[in-house]
Amino acid sequence: MTPAEMAAIHAAAFTRQRPWAEVEFVSLLDDRTTRVIEVDGGFGLLLVVAPEAEIITLAVNPAMQRRGTGRRIVEAMMQEARDAGAATVYLEVAAGNLPARALYAATGFEETGRRLHYYRFPDGGSDDAIVMARAIDGPVP
Repeated sequence: MTPAEMAAIHAAAFTRQRPWAEVEFVSLLDDRTTRVIEVDGGFGLLLVVAPEAEIITLAVNPAMQRRGTGRRIVEAMMQEARDAGAATVYLEVAAGNLPARALYAATGFEETGRRLHYYRFPDGGSDDAIVMARAIDGPVP
């Protein structure tokens, strides 16, 4: 998947937050610690600096949502993190993004903190970031 394709999916999936531009994906992909997980209809970016990893974004084309695509991406990222020597995977998700929060909870992530007003929206609003983590200690659920 090209950076342009990633930017297009990200823009379609993130309608309230500022979507990432192609140049941002190019920069992330140039970083040797970034891993790309592609699944038909979506992708995830995982930053791995063992013994930790961070899901830095996960985006699914809206036409492919609610079909298990996000779960397949999370499962693949957990396996990639495990293979790279990570013991814990972290992420941040907007408090108002209830479908994403449900996905992460269903795949074993637990809330560990909150960053108030972390996400700023073009309309001047904001949302908290929920910090979540999951230890890698066995098979992916």
